[in-house]
Amino acid sequence: MTGSEHSRYASLHDVELCNLAATGERRAFGELVRRHGSSVRGVLRRMGAQGAEADDVAQDAFLTAFERISEFRGEGTFAAWVRKIAARLYLRRLQRDRRLGAMTAEAVEEETPRSDAHAAIDLEGALKALNAAERICVTMCFGAGLSHSEAAEALNLPLGTVKSHVKRGLEKLRTRLAPDDGAVLEGRRGNG
Repeated sequence: MTGSEHSRYASLHDVELCNLAATGERRAFGELVRRHGSSVRGVLRRMGAQGAEADDVAQDAFLTAFERISEFRGEGTFAAWVRKIAARLYLRRLQRDRRLGAMTAEAVEEETPRSDAHAAIDLEGALKALNAAERICVTMCFGAGLSHSEAAEALNLPLGTVKSHVKRGLEKLRTRLAPDDGAVLEGRRGNG
């Protein structure tokens, strides 16, 4: 791609790029991958995918998005749409590998010690302190943008179970990430 072609696509809105991609313009879709690839991999890592696995699932998510680009209506953001695809693909992979059942029962035994109050918030470390079920539910609802009911459907769990995992996970995150002066982080409400 030449510099002028790159700048042409770089200046377009995601919806315009999706419309071009739907007509078969691969370079437009390439720009979407360039813009949103790292956020998709980030959500997958927060869900528990490691290195190459996060990259593989992200690639599969973008391939799925490209194949289904005509289904994207622009009612939400492209980034949220592709993150949902990635989250669902990762969950299917976990289910296929029969790891989800084992992860639901697993609890993280080690807590990472907190550093001083002025240190940067370590969200990745805080998420790792959650048990696997809490981490996946919190990440799906807040990282991938799924509602509680969408996450319950994707995980094949009762809605109440997902809500409980999210509630416990958010409480643990608030405690872990709260400044030492006792202030509590406010979470998103009504995600249901």
